[in-house]
Amino acid sequence: MEILNHLVDSIDYIEGNLDSVIKVDELARIAQMSKFHYQRMFHMITGYTVNEYIRNRRITIAAQELTNEKSKVIDVAFKYGYETPEAFSKAFRRIHGISPSAAKKEAQSLKAYPKLSFQIQIKGDVEMDYKIVEKEAFQLVGKGIKTSTRNGANRREIPAFWQEAGESGLVHEFDKRAGRLGVIGACLEFDMEQESMTYFIGVEKSNESFPSDWEEKSVPQASWAVFPIHGPMPTAIQKGWDRIFSEWLPSTGYELAEGPELEVYVSDEDPNGDDYYSEVWVPIKK
Repeated sequence: MEILNHLVDSIDYIEGNLDSVIKVDELARIAQMSKFHYQRMFHMITGYTVNEYIRNRRITIAAQELTNEKSKVIDVAFKYGYETPEAFSKAFRRIHGISPSAAKKEAQSLKAYPKLSFQIQIKGDVEMDYKIVEKEAFQLVGKGIKTSTRNGANRREIPAFWQEAGESGLVHEFDKRAGRLGVIGACLEFDMEQESMTYFIGVEKSNESFPSDWEEKSVPQASWAVFPIHGPMPTAIQKGWDRIFSEWLPSTGYELAEGPELEVYVSDEDPNGDDYYSEVWVPIKK
C-alpha cells in the first residue's frame, strides 16, 4: 500500500500550500506517479477531482478566516488565488449557500470539507480475478456524450445515457453489429483540467456499414488488465471500478496508462440480473 502513503504525502503538500499556487505536476511528483495516473487515482479513490478538492479546502479555510479572524473579503479572496472578489464570492456561495460578507455575521450555517485521510483496510475476503491482455489498436464506431467528472456527475449521466440508448433502439443496433467484444462503453478523451471526459457506446469497427451519424474513435495498442464483473448494471460495474482503483492498483506494481478505459458487455442476458457478465478493461504499464 505504499502508493497510498505517497498519496497522503501529496495531500499534506496541498494542506501546507493552500494559500500558494499548487501545480498538479508537483503533486504527481510527490506521489511518485505520472500526472495522468495521479489524477485518475485521486478522483476514483476520493470521489473528488484534484482541483475540486483544492477548491473545497480553500473555501473551507477561507470561511474559517472570515468568521474567526474578521479578515476582509478582498484579502481572503486574493490569498486563496481568486483574481477578483466576485469570482471568490461565486465560489463561496456555491459551497456555503451565502456570500462571504454574510458569513462574517454571527451564527451562520457553513459547510466544511475536512482534510482527506486514508485508512488502509486489509480485507482479503473477496478475491479479484484478472488477466493481462495485449491488444492491437482498433476503431470504435458509435455515439458518445461529454460528461463532467465533478461532483460525481458522470456516475449519473452515464447510466442515463445507457437508458436513453436502450429506449431509442441504439443499443439494439449495436448488438446487431457487435464483434467478439460485444457492445463497448469507453471512457476516453479525459481532460483533467476541465474535469471532463467523453463516454462512448459502440462496437469494434468492421467491414459492415454503419449509420452516417455514428462517430468513430481510436483505441491505441495497449496492455490491458481485464477484470470479470458479475452482477446487475450499473451497480456491479461501478463497484468493480471502485475496487480496481482502491484495491487492485494500490496493491500491484501496475500504473494506469494514458488512454481509453473500457466496459465490455459480451452477454446478451438481462443486464439487471444477478448473473449478468461484463468486463472492465484498464490500460496499464509496469
